Parts: sequence; C-alpha cells; structure tokens
Amino acid sequence: MQLDIAFAGCRIDRADHLRADAAALAALMDHRARLLRLDGLDPVLDEHGALAWGSLAEAAADGELVFLGLDDGRACFAQVPARASAGPANPRLWQSLSCVSPQDLAAYGVARALVSWHARHRFCAQCGAPTALAKGGWQRNCTACRAEHFPRTDPVTIMLVEHDGDLLLGRQPRFPAGRFSALAGFVEPGETIEEAVAREVLEEAGIRVRDVSYVASQPWPFPSSLMIGCHALAEDKSITLDANELEEARWFSRDEVAAAMAGDPAAPFLAPPPAAIAHQLLRWWLACEVAEDQPTMAISRP
Repeated sequence: MQLDIAFAGCRIDRADHLRADAAALAALMDHRARLLRLDGLDPVLDEHGALAWGSLAEAAADGELVFLGLDDGRACFAQVPARASAGPANPRLWQSLSCVSPQDLAAYGVARALVSWHARHRFCAQCGAPTALAKGGWQRNCTACRAEHFPRTDPVTIMLVEHDGDLLLGRQPRFPAGRFSALAGFVEPGETIEEAVAREVLEEAGIRVRDVSYVASQPWPFPSSLMIGCHALAEDKSITLDANELEEARWFSRDEVAAAMAGDPAAPFLAPPPAAIAHQLLRWWLACEVAEDQPTMAISRP
C-alpha cells in the first residue's frame, strides 16, 4: 500500500556540488533567488495557503542565509532566526500546516530543521568559541579550534506492538484528551534499531517483544528527528506501566483501531493526526490481514 508521509519528498534540488563553491553560491544570489519567509521558525503563508517566498532584498543585512538548494534553476534560501526553541510546535502552527500542500510541507520541513539547528549551534561544543556558517549552511566551523559541525538528525523508533491481533498503544500526558498513539523513543548510543524498539517497549510498558521489522520512516523537524516506524510482536499482554513515560497504555482490537481511524465518535480512542507517522503506521496495520502479512511499502511523493 501507499503511505502519505508528511515532510517527505522535498522537490528542491539540494545541489550538494554547489555548497562548497563560494563563488558559485554568490553568483546565484541575484534577483531570481528566493527567500523563504519565516516568522521565527513558523512558516508565513500567502493568501492561497502556500509558503510565502520573497527576494533576498528582504533578508537582514547581518543575518545568516542557508542555501536550501535549487528549484527550477532558482536558488532558494532561508534566514537563520535570532533564536529558536527546541520545544514542540505550537497548536497554531498545526492549524496552518493542515492546509499546506505536501510539496510545501516537505520544503518547510527541510528549512525548519536546518535553520533551527543553526540557531541552536552558534557556539562550538568542543571549545565554546563562536561558530560560523559554512558550505552554504550545511556546516558550521569553529572560529577558534576549527572544529567542523554538521546538522544532526536524531533517530527515533516508533513502533506498533501486536499480540494475537490486538495492538498496544499509549498516551502521554501532553496528548489531547482521549488520544492514543504508538510507543516511541530515541535510539541510544550503541543500539541497533531493533534493540531500541525492544528496550523502549520494555521500559515503557514492561513488555518483551520479538520479530522487529521496519515499516517506513519520516523526517520530523521538531526539532530534527528521523522517525523510524517499526512493527513488533509481543510475548504477552501483561502491562507494567512506567508512569514517568506514559499516562496510560492499553490493548486495542482491530475493530477498535479501525473505528478510531474512521473518526467514529464511539471509538475508544482518538487517533493520531494524519501528519504523524503513527497515523500512517495504523493505516498500514489495518491493511495487513495478519502480523506476518506485511505488504511492500510505497511512500507517497508529492
């Protein structure tokens, strides 16, 4: 089946061959170049609900510009904000993004993750001296010890855990009332994806899993994660909840999950929103007749 992965499929050519060529980048900074308009880290939308682009003349004279790549031969840039929060996106942002096209959502995801990283890495982690933008914004160099720093992506496992046709879902206190989602957690140093899935499920729900398999992934620019969607089989259904991680964890039948995904007001839980990979993983699971029947994935590209 085909999954609609939000923030994936950016059509801007990243043009890696130009990043280290200062002269080539300078030549692209002409009247045709576009500047993505941002309000801090949030997108500015035009009257049609599309990403708003301006010219480089709108950029602050002392601001840092990140080269996003080429779109139909025109260079695309975004400006690094003075400061950026690493916290979750505000509710108003999600309302705005709900009407943005997949192409714009993907371009915004790249820009947000990149400029947010720059705003949070102005100083060297090795010596504490200021860092300077390099390679068109795909690197920062320390002005003192010359250490090189690169935009990071944090791997996060997010997993559907199944036992005898039922699915384990949990809810965090910050979720809207009634919402349940797939369990998730960061991959720790020295772990494989499979080990991270097993550890996180054991830590959060006290359940041992086996037969971990990969389903799909999603870039998640809040601030810079790669969500790695997986499926696993549980050894049993006995839940031992870690209240520091989850407010509640429950097993749901296929019919209950289907009702939630259909938006049935009588469903026992509220499904995660379509932009979240958890929603797409639930779609995938409902399309599988049994746990062993895992169809070939096709990721929808805008």
